[in-house]
Amino acid sequence: MKICIIGTGYVGLVTGACFAQTGNTVYCVDKDQDKINKLKDGIIPIFEPGLEDLVKNNVAKNRLHFTTSLADSINQADVSFIAVGTPQDKDGSADLKYVKAVCEEICQVATKKVVIATKSTVPVGTGDQIEAIFKEKLGHEYVVFSNPEFLKEGDAVNDFMKPDRVVIGLNEDGQHVKDQLNELYAPFNHQKERVIFMSRRSAEITKYAANSMLALRISFMNEMANFCDAAGADINDVRRGIGSDPRIGSAFLYPGLGYGGSCFPKDVKAMIKAGTDHGMTIQTLEATDEVNQHQVRVFFDKICGHYGDESNLKGKHFAVWGLAFKARTDDIRESQAIRLIDLLVSAGATVTAFDPEAMPNTKSENGDKMEYAANAAECMNNADALVIATDWNEFKSPDFDQIKSTLKSPTIFDARNLYNAKYVKGLGFEYVGVGVR
Repeated sequence: MKICIIGTGYVGLVTGACFAQTGNTVYCVDKDQDKINKLKDGIIPIFEPGLEDLVKNNVAKNRLHFTTSLADSINQADVSFIAVGTPQDKDGSADLKYVKAVCEEICQVATKKVVIATKSTVPVGTGDQIEAIFKEKLGHEYVVFSNPEFLKEGDAVNDFMKPDRVVIGLNEDGQHVKDQLNELYAPFNHQKERVIFMSRRSAEITKYAANSMLALRISFMNEMANFCDAAGADINDVRRGIGSDPRIGSAFLYPGLGYGGSCFPKDVKAMIKAGTDHGMTIQTLEATDEVNQHQVRVFFDKICGHYGDESNLKGKHFAVWGLAFKARTDDIRESQAIRLIDLLVSAGATVTAFDPEAMPNTKSENGDKMEYAANAAECMNNADALVIATDWNEFKSPDFDQIKSTLKSPTIFDARNLYNAKYVKGLGFEYVGVGVR
């Protein structure tokens, strides 16, 4: 099958490379000529495990193509996908200007029937808006469907190649392409039917509902961790106790600094705004967002409390391990680690940071707000304390003797609960985690 992917960001690039891996011919379109040139040369703009090899392999086999020409691509494609950005607008809603611009251009260049999906995360009713544009301006048949992505940064290639579900939203007038879409996704079923068909509006809501539920779990666990601190309990015990219940499960039950990245913060706010637009208040999501906004301040206050109060942070120097919003990515969008650094710096402290992948992005976005180290060990030089802000695997089993001998005082503020509190305290460290004893 021939596929057109419009947008070569995180979602578009992973989608295009994975479709090509199963034998399809894929055309990835982007207006950024420099970005397209780099992709043709095998230079990947994001860090995602496995993606670089996948792109290079399929380019070499002439299955994956990069171009700035929407006309050439969409007029060869059997199925097309819109994967452009939907950034948060000032009122919290998803800004659809890029989606609409793509649709306007399709109307100008299409020479045949268009079968197209929103792969980008879009609010309920977006498919209706696309159809309205096509009805007015596109002189050919069309089918607009919803096919939201469910990719975790750091494991996106695996998520796409072995999905737990593929959601496709088709209205009644699009049912005739159902067999075509089943054929497209057949290689990803792995002897189990994973494609779920539903109405287009239901599919659009499903994506937001999934991310909102996961964000809610994170905020709930952060509140429970804070309660454990107040009540003298241990959140790790509580997590194991409730996570063993199959009705709850263990995923997304880890407290920390709060959720970040390109999806959860934006999608929760967009869902709240969508509720308002439809005449209702989604109270659980308003609380989810409020807790998340506050959580980094909770941990900052723990650091302040260790030294007496915030005024005593002035002149202190902290080593911070981790800048990305989560491990296995270089994404710093809405990174709570960087928010914590902002609070430390605003209080008069200085920071040296290390992250295995996210330092180039951080330097570009944050300038000289902090110093940067070549490795985790160097990061601790002249530091009063160590702060763990991202849960990279290489931070999980450090040389505690080296940490103790390098820091000015043996103090660890562990915002990801990477270490066993009793063990680390037994080594002579002052240890502060999240809801642990």
